[in-house]
Amino acid sequence: MTQIPFSIVGFDLDGTLVDSNRDLAPALNHALAGAGRETVPDDRVRHLIGGGALRMLERAVEQSGQPAADGELDAMHTTLLDYYEAHIADNTVPYAGCLAALDALAERGCKLAVVTNKVERNAVKLLDTLGISGRFACILGGDTLGPGRAKPAPDMIEEAIRQCGGTGRFAMVGDSSYDTRAARAANVPVVAVSFGYNDIPVTELDCDALIDHYDELMPALAKL
Repeated sequence: MTQIPFSIVGFDLDGTLVDSNRDLAPALNHALAGAGRETVPDDRVRHLIGGGALRMLERAVEQSGQPAADGELDAMHTTLLDYYEAHIADNTVPYAGCLAALDALAERGCKLAVVTNKVERNAVKLLDTLGISGRFACILGGDTLGPGRAKPAPDMIEEAIRQCGGTGRFAMVGDSSYDTRAARAANVPVVAVSFGYNDIPVTELDCDALIDHYDELMPALAKL
Protein backbone atom coordinates (compact mmCIF):
# COMPACT_ATOMS: atom_id res chain seq x y z
CA MET A 1 0.00 0.00 0.00
CA THR A 2 1.38 3.40 -1.03
CA GLN A 3 1.90 5.53 2.06
CA ILE A 4 1.54 9.31 2.00
CA PRO A 5 2.91 11.91 4.43
CA PHE A 6 -0.40 13.74 4.95
CA SER A 7 -3.19 13.27 7.47
CA ILE A 8 -5.52 15.85 5.85
CA VAL A 9 -6.15 16.42 2.14
CA GLY A 10 -8.29 19.30 0.90
CA PHE A 11 -10.01 19.39 -2.46
CA ASP A 12 -11.45 22.14 -4.60
CA LEU A 13 -14.87 21.17 -5.97
CA ASP A 14 -15.69 22.49 -9.46
CA GLY A 15 -13.14 21.23 -11.95
CA THR A 16 -11.33 19.16 -9.34
CA LEU A 17 -13.70 16.68 -7.72
CA VAL A 18 -16.54 17.03 -10.22
CA ASP A 19 -17.11 18.06 -13.83
CA SER A 20 -19.75 20.65 -13.02
CA ASN A 21 -19.42 22.66 -16.23
CA ARG A 22 -22.17 20.35 -17.48
CA ASP A 23 -24.61 22.25 -15.23
CA LEU A 24 -22.83 25.58 -14.73
CA ALA A 25 -22.80 26.33 -18.48
CA PRO A 26 -26.60 26.00 -18.89
CA ALA A 27 -27.12 28.15 -15.78
CA LEU A 28 -24.78 30.86 -17.04
CA ASN A 29 -26.39 30.88 -20.47
CA HIS A 30 -29.88 30.96 -18.98
CA ALA A 31 -28.92 34.15 -17.12
CA LEU A 32 -27.26 35.71 -20.17
CA ALA A 33 -30.19 34.89 -22.47
CA GLY A 34 -32.67 36.24 -19.92
CA ALA A 35 -30.81 39.54 -20.01
CA GLY A 36 -30.88 39.61 -23.83
CA ARG A 37 -27.18 38.84 -24.09
CA GLU A 38 -25.37 36.38 -26.35
CA THR A 39 -24.75 32.98 -24.81
CA VAL A 40 -21.33 31.32 -24.49
CA PRO A 41 -20.49 27.90 -26.01
CA ASP A 42 -20.23 25.25 -23.29
CA ASP A 43 -16.59 24.47 -24.08
CA ARG A 44 -15.72 28.13 -23.50
CA VAL A 45 -17.63 28.38 -20.22
CA ARG A 46 -15.18 25.98 -18.57
CA HIS A 47 -12.48 28.64 -18.95
CA LEU A 48 -14.67 31.22 -17.16
CA ILE A 49 -15.10 29.10 -14.02
CA GLY A 50 -13.08 29.91 -10.91
CA GLY A 51 -13.61 32.24 -7.98
CA GLY A 52 -17.34 31.59 -7.65
CA ALA A 53 -20.46 32.09 -9.76
CA LEU A 54 -20.33 35.88 -9.69
CA ARG A 55 -16.76 35.91 -10.98
CA MET A 56 -17.75 33.46 -13.74
CA LEU A 57 -20.58 35.79 -14.76
CA GLU A 58 -18.31 38.84 -14.63
CA ARG A 59 -15.85 37.15 -16.97
CA ALA A 60 -18.63 36.32 -19.44
CA VAL A 61 -19.82 39.94 -19.42
CA GLU A 62 -16.25 41.26 -19.75
CA GLN A 63 -15.60 39.06 -22.77
CA SER A 64 -18.82 40.19 -24.45
CA GLY A 65 -17.52 43.75 -24.69
CA GLN A 66 -20.90 45.04 -23.46
CA PRO A 67 -20.55 46.44 -19.93
CA ALA A 68 -23.35 45.65 -17.51
CA ALA A 69 -25.83 48.39 -16.74
CA ASP A 70 -26.52 49.43 -13.14
CA GLY A 71 -28.11 46.51 -11.32
CA GLU A 72 -27.89 44.20 -14.34
CA LEU A 73 -25.07 42.06 -12.99
CA ASP A 74 -26.82 41.51 -9.66
CA ALA A 75 -30.04 40.54 -11.44
CA MET A 76 -28.23 38.10 -13.73
CA HIS A 77 -26.37 36.63 -10.76
CA THR A 78 -29.65 35.95 -8.94
CA THR A 79 -31.13 34.36 -12.08
CA LEU A 80 -28.01 32.23 -12.54
CA LEU A 81 -28.03 30.97 -8.95
CA ASP A 82 -31.76 30.22 -8.94
CA TYR A 83 -31.47 28.19 -12.14
CA TYR A 84 -28.31 26.44 -11.01
CA GLU A 85 -29.75 25.44 -7.64
CA ALA A 86 -32.74 23.89 -9.43
CA HIS A 87 -30.49 21.91 -11.80
CA ILE A 88 -27.36 21.50 -9.69
CA ALA A 89 -26.69 17.85 -10.46
CA ASP A 90 -28.65 17.14 -13.62
CA ASN A 91 -25.45 16.26 -15.48
CA THR A 92 -22.55 16.81 -13.06
CA VAL A 93 -20.42 13.75 -12.27
CA PRO A 94 -17.21 13.05 -10.31
CA TYR A 95 -14.11 12.82 -12.48
CA ALA A 96 -12.84 9.39 -13.48
CA GLY A 97 -10.95 7.77 -10.63
CA CYS A 98 -11.97 10.44 -8.12
CA LEU A 99 -14.05 8.26 -5.80
CA ALA A 100 -11.43 5.49 -5.84
CA ALA A 101 -8.78 8.04 -4.86
CA LEU A 102 -10.94 9.34 -2.00
CA ASP A 103 -11.44 5.77 -0.80
CA ALA A 104 -7.69 5.12 -0.95
CA LEU A 105 -7.00 8.21 1.16
CA ALA A 106 -9.67 7.24 3.70
CA GLU A 107 -8.19 3.74 3.96
CA ARG A 108 -4.92 5.37 5.03
CA GLY A 109 -6.66 7.33 7.77
CA CYS A 110 -6.68 10.66 5.95
CA LYS A 111 -9.36 13.19 6.76
CA LEU A 112 -10.82 14.82 3.65
CA ALA A 113 -12.05 18.39 3.25
CA VAL A 114 -13.78 20.36 0.51
CA VAL A 115 -12.35 23.87 0.12
CA THR A 116 -14.31 25.62 -2.62
CA ASN A 117 -15.23 29.17 -3.57
CA LYS A 118 -18.70 27.90 -4.47
CA VAL A 119 -21.40 29.17 -2.10
CA GLU A 120 -21.47 26.73 0.81
CA ARG A 121 -25.15 25.79 0.49
CA ASN A 122 -24.64 24.87 -3.16
CA ALA A 123 -21.48 22.91 -2.42
CA VAL A 124 -23.32 20.91 0.24
CA LYS A 125 -26.38 20.44 -1.96
CA LEU A 126 -24.29 19.22 -4.89
CA LEU A 127 -22.29 16.76 -2.79
CA ASP A 128 -25.46 15.57 -1.05
CA THR A 129 -27.23 15.02 -4.37
CA LEU A 130 -24.25 13.06 -5.69
CA GLY A 131 -24.23 11.03 -2.47
CA ILE A 132 -20.64 11.82 -1.54
CA SER A 133 -20.84 14.52 1.15
CA GLY A 134 -20.36 11.92 3.87
CA ARG A 135 -16.80 11.29 2.67
CA PHE A 136 -15.68 14.71 3.92
CA ALA A 137 -14.91 15.86 7.46
CA CYS A 138 -15.80 19.42 6.49
CA ILE A 139 -17.20 21.35 3.53
CA LEU A 140 -16.19 25.00 3.30
CA GLY A 141 -17.67 27.39 0.74
CA GLY A 142 -16.53 30.76 -0.46
CA ASP A 143 -18.99 32.49 1.86
CA THR A 144 -18.40 30.31 4.92
CA LEU A 145 -15.89 32.59 6.61
CA GLY A 146 -17.23 35.91 5.32
CA PRO A 147 -16.04 38.52 2.82
CA GLY A 148 -12.38 38.56 1.81
CA ARG A 149 -11.57 35.14 3.24
CA ALA A 150 -12.20 32.89 0.24
CA LYS A 151 -9.34 31.52 -1.90
CA PRO A 152 -6.71 32.75 -2.75
CA ALA A 153 -6.58 33.89 0.90
CA PRO A 154 -5.21 31.15 3.19
CA ASP A 155 -8.12 31.34 5.65
CA MET A 156 -10.21 28.47 4.26
CA ILE A 157 -7.28 26.06 4.30
CA GLU A 158 -6.43 27.08 7.85
CA GLU A 159 -10.08 26.56 8.86
CA ALA A 160 -10.15 23.14 7.17
CA ILE A 161 -7.10 22.11 9.19
CA ARG A 162 -8.79 23.35 12.38
CA GLN A 163 -12.03 21.47 11.65
CA CYS A 164 -10.06 18.31 10.85
CA GLY A 165 -8.37 18.28 14.23
CA GLY A 166 -5.92 21.13 14.06
CA THR A 167 -2.80 18.99 13.65
CA GLY A 168 -1.11 16.95 10.94
CA ARG A 169 0.25 17.75 7.52
CA PHE A 170 -2.21 19.14 4.95
CA ALA A 171 -2.07 18.99 1.15
CA MET A 172 -4.35 20.85 -1.25
CA VAL A 173 -5.66 19.51 -4.57
CA GLY A 174 -7.12 21.95 -7.09
CA ASP A 175 -7.33 23.07 -10.69
CA SER A 176 -6.82 26.84 -10.64
CA SER A 177 -4.56 29.63 -9.50
CA TYR A 178 -7.06 30.32 -6.71
CA ASP A 179 -6.11 26.93 -5.25
CA THR A 180 -2.37 27.19 -5.78
CA ARG A 181 -2.18 30.74 -4.43
CA ALA A 182 -4.23 29.80 -1.37
CA ALA A 183 -1.92 26.85 -0.72
CA ARG A 184 1.17 29.02 -1.04
CA ALA A 185 -0.36 31.62 1.30
CA ALA A 186 -1.10 28.87 3.84
CA ASN A 187 2.37 27.37 3.35
CA VAL A 188 1.07 23.92 2.37
CA PRO A 189 1.91 21.78 -0.69
CA VAL A 190 -0.51 21.66 -3.62
CA VAL A 191 -1.27 19.18 -6.39
CA ALA A 192 -2.88 20.61 -9.53
CA VAL A 193 -5.10 18.65 -11.92
CA SER A 194 -4.69 19.30 -15.63
CA PHE A 195 -8.22 18.18 -16.53
CA GLY A 196 -10.11 20.89 -14.63
CA TYR A 197 -11.11 24.46 -15.31
CA ASN A 198 -7.62 25.91 -15.33
CA ASP A 199 -7.88 29.71 -15.33
CA ILE A 200 -4.27 29.95 -16.55
CA PRO A 201 -2.18 27.48 -18.57
CA VAL A 202 -1.38 24.44 -16.42
CA THR A 203 2.32 24.95 -17.07
CA GLU A 204 2.03 28.30 -15.25
CA LEU A 205 0.31 26.96 -12.13
CA ASP A 206 2.59 27.26 -9.10
CA CYS A 207 2.13 23.68 -7.89
CA ASP A 208 4.27 20.94 -6.37
CA ALA A 209 2.87 18.26 -8.67
CA LEU A 210 0.62 18.15 -11.74
CA ILE A 211 -1.55 15.13 -12.50
CA ASP A 212 -3.58 14.17 -15.56
CA HIS A 213 -5.79 11.55 -13.88
CA TYR A 214 -6.79 10.61 -10.35
CA ASP A 215 -4.82 7.38 -10.71
CA GLU A 216 -1.75 9.60 -10.32
CA LEU A 217 -2.82 11.31 -7.09
CA MET A 218 -1.52 8.81 -4.55
CA PRO A 219 1.97 8.55 -6.13
CA ALA A 220 2.10 12.35 -6.42
CA LEU A 221 1.22 12.84 -2.75
CA ALA A 222 3.70 10.14 -1.70
CA LYS A 223 6.55 12.08 -3.32
CA LEU A 224 5.79 15.41 -1.64
